[in-house]
Amino acid sequence: MKAKTGRKPPLPYTASPLKLLGADILLVLKSLWCLPGILLPLTPGSPDDLDELYPSKENIGTIAAHGCLALCQTIFLLSVLGCFVFMVPALWILIYVVTFIWANRVICRLVFNNVDEVLESKVPIQERPEHERERWIFINGVGVGHHWLQNNIDRLAYTFGRKIVGVHNPTDGIVFDIIECLIQRTFTFATPDTRDGYAITKATLLSPKYEKVVLILHSQGGIEGSLIIDWLLDELPENVLRKLEVYTFGNAANHFNNPYKSLLGAGHPPARDSAISGPDAWVKADRSVLHIEHYANTFDFVCVWGVLQFASVPNRYLGRIFVRPGSGHQLNQHYLDAMFTLGPDRKVLESNEFMEMGAKTVAYEKLLPKHVRHERNEVLVTNKRPSHGYETSPAIQPGRQENQSDRRPLKVKDLSRLWQYRNGGSPVDG
Repeated sequence: MKAKTGRKPPLPYTASPLKLLGADILLVLKSLWCLPGILLPLTPGSPDDLDELYPSKENIGTIAAHGCLALCQTIFLLSVLGCFVFMVPALWILIYVVTFIWANRVICRLVFNNVDEVLESKVPIQERPEHERERWIFINGVGVGHHWLQNNIDRLAYTFGRKIVGVHNPTDGIVFDIIECLIQRTFTFATPDTRDGYAITKATLLSPKYEKVVLILHSQGGIEGSLIIDWLLDELPENVLRKLEVYTFGNAANHFNNPYKSLLGAGHPPARDSAISGPDAWVKADRSVLHIEHYANTFDFVCVWGVLQFASVPNRYLGRIFVRPGSGHQLNQHYLDAMFTLGPDRKVLESNEFMEMGAKTVAYEKLLPKHVRHERNEVLVTNKRPSHGYETSPAIQPGRQENQSDRRPLKVKDLSRLWQYRNGGSPVDG
């Protein structure tokens, strides 16, 4: 009799679409326990008017409209099931479904979605000369209309001291957006904004004007970004892909590819990658995209059926993963405010609770939502294994003799590459 091997792993993202769709629907239903984690903590008295839940007239109107749409969409889905139960003629069901979806789309266009597909940050930023060789692109997530997208890219501009281009993933209401997420993940369905994001990213990578392209993804934008990266991996040469860096927040994707594209010649042993153990350890150290980081909140509803679910599968969710013990899904209010806290001058403070937290590494299987465990003031980090959990502080100058007092437990800020971009800064490579 075979012993139990633990929790059954998720289906491969290349499995039968119908099986994937069924598994995804079941996964979302099982994750409903953390549904409040989309909005909590509310912090209605937030002093930052760029926050999604700041009590401004625009935000209150947006939240009220989303609430009404969510209620109507839920009733609509239940009524469609009722039509089948009571054997309503198929033609009437079709007319009902088409009419509701059309009306929903019209309402969302009037209330949330501007005709502009690509926006730019509007806040005054003093860019440095070297920033002219960079382009930063952002794709938003679930429930984001024109107003919240503009606030997102403005907040990112303040945070990183650069102009941000926002590719609008228009909302159809939270319930329909989640359904669209499952369709995108299951059928690798590319919406028009996914194709826009791909075209912009590819053209920027191929342009000799730019030496670095930074792609920031939030929520459903992570699904679109994973599809964009799959296409880029197929079409672009390695030297062009090396210009790309990817950073995600509250990622809803079910995979994030980043293979090794370079193979060393015969007779030359490959370098050992210290970030990987086991039979795949002897490989070339650099991957196609050199820098990918994922940031997740433990009780974020989207993360529970997104990154925290699928990162448990080896080689399926590539990139370093930072898990913050907390909830909330909104980009500005729950991620950037906690991880890149701004001061009164709209500059990122040099210290915050998240970046000062201790960092340790865990096995992929420990990231399954049911098994996520964290101690107070500790963040889980994957894909990197520092020696014995300690590493020399980056503040130590080259050539200076190291002693035991210079060694301390790693903090998140020591491992986060994105942190080094705050206030217009740049990482020191090489």
